Amino acid sequence: MQKLFITLLGLFVGGQAVLAQSTSPDYRPQYHFTPPQNWINDPNGLVYYDGEYHLFYQHNPFGNEWGHMSWGHAVSPDLLHWEHLPVAIPEFTNPDTKAQTAIFSGSSMIDKGNKNGLCPTGTKDCMIAVYTGNVTKGDQQLAQYQNLAYSADKGRTWTQYAKNPIVDIGSKEFRDPNVFWYAPQQKWVMATVKATEHRVALYESKDLKNWQFMSHFGNVGDTTKVWECPALMPVPIQNEKGKSRWVLFISAGHPQADYVGMQYFVGTFNGKEFKLDPANPRPIAPSVMNVVDWGKDYYAAIQYNNLPTEQRGPVMIGWLNNWAYANHLPTTPFKGAMSLPRQISLKRTRTGLQLIQQPIEGVTRLRGDRRIQKILRLTNQSQPLDQTTSNAYELELEIVPGAAKTVGLKLAKGPKSETILQYTDGLLQLDRRRSGNVSFDKRFPSIEEAPVALQNGVLKLRIFIDKSIIEVFANNGERVITDQIFPNPATGDTPSGGIELFVDGGSAVFRNITRWTYKKP
Repeated sequence: MQKLFITLLGLFVGGQAVLAQSTSPDYRPQYHFTPPQNWINDPNGLVYYDGEYHLFYQHNPFGNEWGHMSWGHAVSPDLLHWEHLPVAIPEFTNPDTKAQTAIFSGSSMIDKGNKNGLCPTGTKDCMIAVYTGNVTKGDQQLAQYQNLAYSADKGRTWTQYAKNPIVDIGSKEFRDPNVFWYAPQQKWVMATVKATEHRVALYESKDLKNWQFMSHFGNVGDTTKVWECPALMPVPIQNEKGKSRWVLFISAGHPQADYVGMQYFVGTFNGKEFKLDPANPRPIAPSVMNVVDWGKDYYAAIQYNNLPTEQRGPVMIGWLNNWAYANHLPTTPFKGAMSLPRQISLKRTRTGLQLIQQPIEGVTRLRGDRRIQKILRLTNQSQPLDQTTSNAYELELEIVPGAAKTVGLKLAKGPKSETILQYTDGLLQLDRRRSGNVSFDKRFPSIEEAPVALQNGVLKLRIFIDKSIIEVFANNGERVITDQIFPNPATGDTPSGGIELFVDGGSAVFRNITRWTYKKP
C-alpha cells in the first residue's frame, strides 16, 4: 500500500536517496505501515493538518537495528495509504561539546495562527514538535530533557528552538512528552514519564515554550518495567451521548513476565491532576481491566492531535514489535511496523469501564474480493477453509463453541508451519510456536492468551493477516491480540498459507465466515 514500489524504495537521508535492498523472503506487510528500509520503533508526532495525517516515528536512517534515533516521516490522506518523506528531524552533534542529541519520542501539535511566534512572521499555522533530547558523548549518557522544534512548511523542514531545552529536571530517565490542548483552561498540557520512578509528570504552558510542573501520577499498575510513552486523553463512553472519561495509557510490562506491553488507567483530569476513577479501582497489574493488547507486539501507542471533526473519538497507532527480540527480526531491508489505526472508546461493564479498540472504519476500503461461507458444523475434526492464500487479508467469523473443549483456526498454514488461534476454557489463545521462522530468538516462540467471555454463547472474531502481522479483535474490540509471525516460504520467496477450522472435544458451529483479499491501490 505504500506509494513507492517495494523493490525500488528510496529513503532520503540528508537529501540523498538511498536504494533499498529487496526483501527475501517477502515478509513486508502490504497494508500496515513499514519504512522503505532500516529500523523503526515508536510512533511520534501523530497530528492531522490540512488534509494530511502525519506519522513521524523513531528511525535509524543508517541501519536495520536500533541507533542514531531520528524522526522518520510519512503522510497520508486516510491513515491507510502512506507517502514516504525525507527524514524530518535527524540526530545532531553540538559543535562545541561534541555531545550528540538523539531525537527520542514525542508529539506534534498545531499552533493555529502562529500565536506563539515560533515560526516566521506571516506563517499561517505553525507545526510544533516536542520531543526528548537524549544527550550522549561517546558511551556516556549525559541527560534526557524535553526539546522543541518548529516547522512552517507542514513538517517538511524543521528548526530547533534556540532556547532548548524547554523542560530539564537534571535526569537521565525523563522522556516521551505527550502534549495536547486542554480547552477548558486554554492551555497546553504535557505528560512525561520519570521512567525508572514509574511516575507520570504533568506540566502546563500557555505558549509551548515556558512550562510549569503541576502534579505526579504513578507507582500503581504494572511497575515490572520502566514506564514509557504516556498518552492522556478523554475517551467517549459507548451509548452514553456526550459522556467520557479520561484515560492514561502507559507502555510498561506485559501479563507475561519479562516482556513489554501497555496498560491503561481510567480516571478524571481537572487540568492539574489525573486521578483514578473511584468506579474503576483497578490499579493492580496486570488485570483484565488494564491490559491494552494481550499479544506481544503492540507498544508505545499514542493518539493523534488535531483530528478533523468527523473523526469520532481518539485514534491511536502503536509499534508492532517487542524489545525482547526487536533487533533480531528476520526482515530485510526494514525492521518494524505500525499497527492499523485504532478507534478507541469505553464500554460500561459490571466491573467498570473497559477499553474498546476497533480498526478505523476506513479499513473497509482495503477490502478486495469477498468469499462467504455462512455456516459449518464440525465435530472432533478439522476442515480447510482455504488451501492457500496470499497471507494478506481480513477475516470475520462467529464461533459457537457449544460443549466443545477447544475450537479455533489454523492460520498461515503450510506443510511445516501454522499459527493457531483457539478458544478454550474461557481463554482466547494465539500460539505462534510453529508459525515458521521462530529460531531467530529464543524468546520469540510463545502462546498469548486473553480472557474472553462469550456473548450469548458466541465468540466474534475479526482477524487481519498481513504477511508477518496478525491483529485479532475479539467481541467487537473488547480484547485484542497482536503478534508477528514469519511463515515458512511456500513457493519461491513468497510466504503463503491456508486457513483451517478445527474442533476438539465435541461439536461447534462456525458461521457468517467472510474473507476479503487485500485490494492493492
